[in-house]
Amino acid sequence: MKKIILTTLILIIVSSKIYAQTKKYDLLDLEISGSVDTYWKYDFQKQPNINTYFTEDNNSVSIGMVDLALKKKTGKASFVGELSFGPRGQYRSIINGDGQNGDDKNSFHIQNLYISYALTEKLSLTAGFMGTFVGYEVICPSFNFHYSTSYLFGAGPFQDAGLKAQYAFSEKVGLMVGIFNDWNVYQDLNGVSHFGSQLSVAPNDKSSFFLNFLTGSSQGGASNYSSGTLIDFVGNYSFSPLFSLGANATDYSRKGEGGYSGVALYPKVNINENIGIGIRGEYYKTKNMPVAEVTSNEIFSTTLTANFKHHGFTFIPEVRFDNSEAQMFVKQDLSPTKNAGQFSLALVYAF
Repeated sequence: MKKIILTTLILIIVSSKIYAQTKKYDLLDLEISGSVDTYWKYDFQKQPNINTYFTEDNNSVSIGMVDLALKKKTGKASFVGELSFGPRGQYRSIINGDGQNGDDKNSFHIQNLYISYALTEKLSLTAGFMGTFVGYEVICPSFNFHYSTSYLFGAGPFQDAGLKAQYAFSEKVGLMVGIFNDWNVYQDLNGVSHFGSQLSVAPNDKSSFFLNFLTGSSQGGASNYSSGTLIDFVGNYSFSPLFSLGANATDYSRKGEGGYSGVALYPKVNINENIGIGIRGEYYKTKNMPVAEVTSNEIFSTTLTANFKHHGFTFIPEVRFDNSEAQMFVKQDLSPTKNAGQFSLALVYAF
């Protein structure tokens, strides 16, 4: 009888502690999300050819990254903190440390670190380090349909640190304006010298459109890559539950010489809620940059991708073909060529 009573008391104490911990977590109201990814890619020339920014390894089972995001809102204030660990975040994203005192070899990458405050129901302020508002694709693979990324994604900014104000004129129209650091830096060594804005329009629940603008001068003046003016358009339209179309058009002109421009289309067919097939067709052009001895080049890229989803798990087979005006790729014998192709299999789990 004593053993039974003692056992019962222990169970009650343990259950009380678990309940208390659960209640404490609920009261914190902290949202935790993220993703993990891994891939295998095979280049048809048996050389790592296509600069897809996150899938350079050829014929290797390679890892992407672990992405962890924390979010919390208390009253009118909120914060977002997001870190990534692994090659996709550490080595192939910008940046790793602020470059001061040799601290550019950290094992993580900050994707987002910002605080927001709602001054009114329509006006809010946000300050910190934020994923860029420019472009269609993002670093975290769970938010992209295609696993490999576009040339437009790789050419533009990844992150913008700064202070921005967002105003909602209505449920359909909003405007963001802000001042920002140079592209992809924690610390702006020449002072905050970039201005950006975004006009968002969502006429109905089937469509959304964004017009983005970013201009400024970076450290080093006109010769710096991120000194210039960028105009970017992103659009999405769902023709039906089965078919949707996305679009991205960008033009960037450096204050010195050079820049880039391009258009990417993203038609997608949803066979059912778990299976989708999409194509990314992209035209990308680099502009002459005599200072860097870079001449203009045109690239046409076509990517066919399928998504097989089950809850947070996504299996992504993908085939991609790129054709360049210049001989920027190499054959198996390392001789130059204008064409390249690859096949990849990726696994992504989002939570």
